Amino acid sequence: MEISWVFIVFGEWLLALVFLLKLFNHPKRKLPPGPKPWPIIGNLNLLGSLPHESLHHLSQKYGDLMLLKFGSKPVLIASSPEMAKEILKTQDTIFASRPPLAAGKYISYNYSDMTWASYGAHWRQTRKICLTELLNPRKLNSLEYIRVEERQTLISRLFALSGKPILLKDHLTLFTLRTINRLVMSETYCSDQSNSDASIVVTYERLQWMFDEWFILSGVINLGDWIPWLSWFDLQGYVKRMKALGKNMTEFYKYVLEDHKAKRKTEEHYIPKDMVDAMLHLADDPNLEIKLTTDSMMGLIHDMVGGGTDTTATTIEWAFQELLRRPNIIDKAHHELDRTIGKERWVEEEDFSQLPYIDAIIKETFRLHPLCALLPPHYSIEDCNIVGYDIPKGTTVFVNAWSLGRNPKYWDRAEEFIPERFIENNIDIKGQNFALLPFSSGRRRCPGYSLGMKVVRTTMANLLHGFNWKLTGDTKPEDISMEEIYGLTVHPKKPISLIMEPRLLLHLY
Repeated sequence: MEISWVFIVFGEWLLALVFLLKLFNHPKRKLPPGPKPWPIIGNLNLLGSLPHESLHHLSQKYGDLMLLKFGSKPVLIASSPEMAKEILKTQDTIFASRPPLAAGKYISYNYSDMTWASYGAHWRQTRKICLTELLNPRKLNSLEYIRVEERQTLISRLFALSGKPILLKDHLTLFTLRTINRLVMSETYCSDQSNSDASIVVTYERLQWMFDEWFILSGVINLGDWIPWLSWFDLQGYVKRMKALGKNMTEFYKYVLEDHKAKRKTEEHYIPKDMVDAMLHLADDPNLEIKLTTDSMMGLIHDMVGGGTDTTATTIEWAFQELLRRPNIIDKAHHELDRTIGKERWVEEEDFSQLPYIDAIIKETFRLHPLCALLPPHYSIEDCNIVGYDIPKGTTVFVNAWSLGRNPKYWDRAEEFIPERFIENNIDIKGQNFALLPFSSGRRRCPGYSLGMKVVRTTMANLLHGFNWKLTGDTKPEDISMEEIYGLTVHPKKPISLIMEPRLLLHLY
């Protein structure tokens, strides 16, 4: 008995010795600079209502690569094109995952959609399905007629309101909801008001609330994500909102899936008509590496519908906020459109290679008002080193796209809206130029880039081509507010009221 106690004491002493040797022999990590964290909260006290701006100002003091603590978790902030390239290209595989945040669990089907899925076999298969089956060029071209029909519906609706004040945001939202729903699901499944029609599941207003809430909750700083023991209390109420939203989303997307399944059974040789049909067809494929579950299909539908709706409307809304402050830019756009297209037809998708100034307006909007001011967070899956700094495994990483677009080393007069800068320099927006990343870059680049650009370009061009725009009442260009509302995407806080008049032959409307 005494001998066994001797062995136990000796063993404990030996373990303590090994631990101390490792502690003293382990080289001290060289971490990136950053503000000193407080106990428990870390640096969360430094984030205001617009985290991208707060982090931008901190980067002026601590540098383009800085390390903060959100609660107890390490968070790396990249604020320059060089640092963005390190994370999104040079060491892409290390940073290709996502952190396990509450948003991914409760409103992205337990991390099964593309936005929040961890890097691995499930994510790779989902992305491949998107790119090869749902968003391939042949498929997008075959659905151009839907984009044209919905665009013309928007134009006709605006024409009927000529001379009256409107909030362009409301009309853009309805247009993008209808367009993307039809592209993905063939039908809108929505109505302007409650309807007894069985195919009408929600109102447009309700569906837009779902998407708005999703983008807000996907971008919030939820205390429980960063201080785990606080997650039980849900002090901000975000998790409660996520659960309520998740329930609404599931009801809608399950109805869409069941409706498509029922229609497939009514025809002996059913031909897939839309992206949901194509996805259900793939779900029957026994050769799929990972079976498509109901959750993963609902996540995919949401990725395409939610992403396409919000980003298109928000980009055009920001563009008009800028253009109405600078009427001379609208005059230049009209000149290009009249010279190239004329006044007897609308702008089509194939015209865009001949409209460099319109394209420059869109790119300049992306620069000053990126779709995601902070790109969706990345997550390091192993220890690594960036420009001499040690980055621990399990670090959450944000690339500040808002900072990239305002970097004076890359952009002359960076705070000014100057489309001409893109005429002189043909700057890529597909993720190869790290000073401008509207769709991110690398493995996590937005797979809907091509569809999004088709809708944004033709909508923007035709709104400018078809109408003269002016502010209402006594509002002056300098009165237009550029304040923001933060979420995964950033919206104008105060949408502007506009009046438009037709400028083409009336029979075109």
